[in-house]
Amino acid sequence: MELDHDLQSLQEMRNAVDQANNAQKKLESYTQEQVDRIIQEVADAAFEQSTYLAKMAVDETGMGVMEHKKLKNEVGSRDVYESIKDEKTVGMIGEDTKNKVTEFAYPFGVVAGIIPTTNPTSTAVYKTLISLKSRNAIVVSPHPSAVKCTIEALKICHDAAVKAGAPEGIVGWISKPSMPATNELMSHKDVDVILATGGGGLVRAAYSSGKPAYGVGPGNVPVYLEKSCDVQKSVQMIVDSKSFDNGTICATEQALVIDQNIKEMSVREFKKNGSYLLNEDEKKKVEKVISPTKGKLNPKIVGKSAVKIAEMAGLEVPENTRLLIAEETKVGKEIPFSIEKLSPIFPLYTVKNEEEAEKRCIELLNLGGRGHSFSLHTNDDDLAKRFAEKMPVSRMLVNTLSSIGAVGATTGLKASMTLGCGSYGSNITSDNITARHLMNVKRMAYGIKDVDIPRPSKNITSQDGKESTESNQVEKVVSEVMKEVDEEQVDASTLSEIVEKVLQNQ
Repeated sequence: MELDHDLQSLQEMRNAVDQANNAQKKLESYTQEQVDRIIQEVADAAFEQSTYLAKMAVDETGMGVMEHKKLKNEVGSRDVYESIKDEKTVGMIGEDTKNKVTEFAYPFGVVAGIIPTTNPTSTAVYKTLISLKSRNAIVVSPHPSAVKCTIEALKICHDAAVKAGAPEGIVGWISKPSMPATNELMSHKDVDVILATGGGGLVRAAYSSGKPAYGVGPGNVPVYLEKSCDVQKSVQMIVDSKSFDNGTICATEQALVIDQNIKEMSVREFKKNGSYLLNEDEKKKVEKVISPTKGKLNPKIVGKSAVKIAEMAGLEVPENTRLLIAEETKVGKEIPFSIEKLSPIFPLYTVKNEEEAEKRCIELLNLGGRGHSFSLHTNDDDLAKRFAEKMPVSRMLVNTLSSIGAVGATTGLKASMTLGCGSYGSNITSDNITARHLMNVKRMAYGIKDVDIPRPSKNITSQDGKESTESNQVEKVVSEVMKEVDEEQVDASTLSEIVEKVLQNQ
């Protein structure tokens, strides 16, 4: 008799957490050198299998481009490793000799990793690396549509880690994922922190699990082509970025906002770079494919090519078409082109000036990408700084590909496949999540300042039952004495008699 799928999933999860918990207790005693050797072996093994894992991901999910997923796997392995390899995560990690404060690292314990279908293998490798670097174990719940490729990536990581000396079970997974198992994983007593990358509902579940959690929000990223930009170069980067892996990275540009002064030139360059400009009739057909139900994205277009999406809409476009673009003037959940699409489709908004661009970009971010990322192409540094101050985002990419720039491939940002949205997006952090987010820091502090602690005043209870201090009582006595004293001089003996009389009457 075959067990119920959900029951199998739950039991497998519990077994994986138990093994991971035991393994982590052993890993916690490892030296920095041992930990660093393990993550180097994991990164090297995953990097060597980048092409294999990319092909598996495309074949299983039907999303994206194999060559692009290969690059994401390389970023998730090699680039992530390079960004964390020199970081101290064991023992004493910092010392302030002046203030006599010393810092020591200690791990969370077991990490619950939630993996999306859009970037399954690269995210699995990245989360494993940052978990092991900070001496945590990890148990992963793959997306049901990307189980095979995600688990294959995790097996490669686990085997390489064990070969390098890590305990068995330090990397675990659920091979038959289910929502009950994923929910219980996030609230399991032996899970210490959650690293969730996925849809809004899943992220909310992570934050409401009662555990510390890093979750990320959607990225409805506007890209503003300001009139001073190098139009030819900027358009080429935007097309390359938007078509990268068919738009599956959440930091990919989602809406074009273009200064009217350079609109014609920009449109011409987009066409040169393989973009197809939809007319009104074609736009309406594509709208129905983007959002058959108003306000909701059609998951069938996620990660699909522009040609495939056009075909789904009943349109014929050149076979070398990389993007579909339609002019738009409105923003809202009921406006299909304005929502996050995770596919090579753009709305094009024309603006008169910087102020109008700012307003439009914030409107788009508020629709669904608040806190995530914003992209700008300009040669005006002062304008860039003004936008950096005003945009409600956690990262702003300037004159680069937003999709891979946000994850650290073309910028100095930390290499990461989980991008925090900060308080703008109701997230706990605005950082690119990395190893330091998965470790705690304890601080040893010596006393360096002398403080005089004042002694408490003796309390005196008055006839009405209220307490007063001696100083308050003296002030009261003096006040009473002064009522008895004339403006004329009073000798010491007379004053003494008056004070004594007043005190006797208290």
